[in-house]
Order: sequence, then C-alpha cells, then structure tokens
Amino acid sequence: MSLANVLLVDDEVEFVEAFSERLKMRDLEISKAFSGKEALKFLKKNQTVEVVILDVKMPEMDGIETLAEIKKRYPLMEVIMLSGHSTVESAIEGMKKGAFDYMMKPCDMDQIIAKVGEAVAKKRRHEEKIIQARIKEITSRHI
Repeated sequence: MSLANVLLVDDEVEFVEAFSERLKMRDLEISKAFSGKEALKFLKKNQTVEVVILDVKMPEMDGIETLAEIKKRYPLMEVIMLSGHSTVESAIEGMKKGAFDYMMKPCDMDQIIAKVGEAVAKKRRHEEKIIQARIKEITSRHI
C-alpha cells in the first residue's frame, strides 16, 4: 500500500512528469493535472485522492483560486502549495484559504514526503473523527 494518494497539479508538463516519477519512487500513488480546472474535474471523479500538491502560478485559474474551490467542495482535502516565485503575500493568502503548507520549488524530496505524510495523517484523523461521531449518533438513537 502506498503512503498516500496524491494529485500533482502544475501547468509545467516537464516538471509534473519528472516530479511525479520521483514521488512514485517514494511510494506515493500519483495522479496528474495540468490546470486548476483539470484538477477539479479529476477530484470530482476520483474520491480516493488524499493530498493535492498544487502550484501557485498557473494560467486561467491560479493555485489560490483552485485551493479555494477545493476547500469549498472537499473541506477535508489537504493541499500543499508549491511555488517557484513565491511571495509572502501569496503564502499568507494560501494559508488563510486552508492550505496545509506552502513550499518553494525546487523542494527537498525528504521534506515534501514528510509534508505529504503529515497532511494525509491529518486528513485521516479528521475522517476517523467524523466516522466515530456518526457511529455514536446512530448507536445513541437505538438505545
């Protein structure tokens, strides 16, 4: 079983192809999208994604807009923002909109793997709490 099911979103095709191969070698299940709109379509059809690694600078729908839409549709989805030309403002904006973390390109593989591990653990904890609350609610109705 892989460490996590990850969607990598970036408009730079060469980066996505190379980075996804490196992540796969680290035992991650990787899916790819090359725009914010493509990422949202993919997430609608694939409920197994646990973490999104999302580039900030993309044409049409940038990473911040995509992040906001992901968090609106999938509140438990964890999103790690990536940027090659980061500003403090964009990092703050991403964190305000619910990003799990914000990293600079090129990023250290050990660091990104650690962040993905932390993000997936957080998502799984939240999902487990929801399941436990539902079980408690159902069982308390029948007592």
